[in-house]
Amino acid sequence: MNSIYLLILFLCIFLSFLIIFLYHLHTLRIMHRLEYMINAAIDGTFIEQTFDESRISSLESNFAKYLSAAETSRKNIAEEKNNIKTLISDISHQTKTPVSNILLYSELLSEQDLSPVSREYIFSLSAQAEKLNFLITSLVKLSRLETGILTLSPKKTSVFPMLENLIKQYTPSASEKGLFLSISDTEDNRNDPAAVFDEKWTTEAIGNLIDNAIKYTECGSITLSVKSYEMFLCIQITDTGIGISEQEQPKIFSRFYRAESVHEKPGVGIGLFLARQIIMMENGYMKVSSKPGRGSVFSLYLPL
Repeated sequence: MNSIYLLILFLCIFLSFLIIFLYHLHTLRIMHRLEYMINAAIDGTFIEQTFDESRISSLESNFAKYLSAAETSRKNIAEEKNNIKTLISDISHQTKTPVSNILLYSELLSEQDLSPVSREYIFSLSAQAEKLNFLITSLVKLSRLETGILTLSPKKTSVFPMLENLIKQYTPSASEKGLFLSISDTEDNRNDPAAVFDEKWTTEAIGNLIDNAIKYTECGSITLSVKSYEMFLCIQITDTGIGISEQEQPKIFSRFYRAESVHEKPGVGIGLFLARQIIMMENGYMKVSSKPGRGSVFSLYLPL
């Protein structure tokens, strides 16, 4: 009798292990199937297949429908990107010559013997043409970055030569307003700090910030400084300008946003947006600290 009980117990244990083993195999099969579906979707080779009506297969079927929809969406996005590329190319080609001609003839007219009123009109025309040219150029750059026509190539680079070139580039416009533009003499600068970034596009991003600092600072200075952290290298642009209210600070990085207090200043509200997009594409980030009447500090964090 005891032997019969032991046999039954052994059979129960064996069946339990067998069920667990078969369930494990079944789960592995499902996981492998889902992994295959995901990898196929990533590669763009996913094709929906026919499944039976079990609950697990129903889940697989729904997942397959989701991936099919995602693949369709990916193709639509790729098609839209191609359309945008064509549109950008058309805009750049069709507007470049007319705007250049407007600027050229405005300059030629300004050299003529004109009345004060006519000279004022020519000045306004030239200023608006410059604004239009800047807007078109910025939008083309931004669209090419967002659609992947132009890509960034970050690499380990010393930041100090880039900052020195920026100082040379923007010193004339700062001097015209009586502003002092400089790089602060810090220990980080003397150690020749480096970070991972695309020099051409990062120069453009920092240049936009310096240009804004000059534009919105009437007296005082604009200072560039560098500070190293464990994961990032921070480049700060500090000015003694009009400052930004706390309510405005979350909005200034939006495309085309301009605060009420600076509407009379030249600009189209795209420089900060473009700068932040560039830094984000380099796996960095930007911050601003400011108080009205006390200037602003823009901080760019580039990965080490």
